[in-house]
Amino acid sequence: MTGKVSAGPHDAFFRQVMTQPDAARDFLDIHLPQDLRERCDLNTLQLESGSFIEEALRARYSDVLWSVQMNQQKGYLYALIEHQSKPDKQMTQRLMRYSLAAMQRHIEAGHETLPVVVPILFYHGTTRPYPYSMCWFDAFSDAELAKRVYTAPFPLVDITDVPDDAILTHRRIAILEFLQKHIRQRDLMTLTASLVKLLQAGYTSDSQLRTALTYILQVGFTEDKSAFFRELAKSVSQQGEVIMTLAEELRQEGLAQGLEQGLEQGLEQGIEKGREEATFKIAQAMIASGIDRMQVLQLTGLSEEKLEMLSH
Repeated sequence: MTGKVSAGPHDAFFRQVMTQPDAARDFLDIHLPQDLRERCDLNTLQLESGSFIEEALRARYSDVLWSVQMNQQKGYLYALIEHQSKPDKQMTQRLMRYSLAAMQRHIEAGHETLPVVVPILFYHGTTRPYPYSMCWFDAFSDAELAKRVYTAPFPLVDITDVPDDAILTHRRIAILEFLQKHIRQRDLMTLTASLVKLLQAGYTSDSQLRTALTYILQVGFTEDKSAFFRELAKSVSQQGEVIMTLAEELRQEGLAQGLEQGLEQGLEQGIEKGREEATFKIAQAMIASGIDRMQVLQLTGLSEEKLEMLSH
């Protein structure tokens, strides 16, 4: 892929040939590494759309993506064939990006496992031979470190499996880890002793504490929020004022919200009552003028029970 707005003759010729199944079959039969070729049933080749390329690159004509089923084995292999007429130092990084995009689209199509995507560069530039390494790891400043990171299982922090005693030693990240581990507990009041110990360690800033307590109130559960705040405040003297100030702010905010909701509800009820009274008066006038009961029901939308009340 070259980033051109429109296809040049090199790109157009490459794509015209490489999108023909017979030509692509011969290309892969000749140029796929032997161990990969032996896994593939090239009779199952299917041309895939290159529309996974991000918006800014969608006008590119040079990428060709073929899928192929593997012999005696579940799953697919994709061959992503990229045409270049000029050397590109970042080529391997780009090929990896496009390969990941192809994997993502494969999963979005309903498949449960990732396909292997084989990036292949087809080069015919004037600089000979191609001057850059085709090993992705060589694009990093520390190839050995990159190889170790990207060929090993990724690090996992499963906080649900970390003992509380260990979490409490994790300094400035402890408040996040502890609360997210226990936020779904039936009653957070049972955690006050551990929270006090954590706060007494002195690593939690006032802003972190406010955020943490707001998080508890938004997501966690405790039957008596005021008691929860008081218990923390009396045990953590250096931050007790922060805790109680936040508690008061939240209380005032709750009162204001309650008042606003009450006013809105009262207004709605008043409007509804006014509508109902007006409907009653209209129905009474219709009945008094001798209009049929069924017509009154249809015109006013009143129920039989309410119309019966008006008749007495």
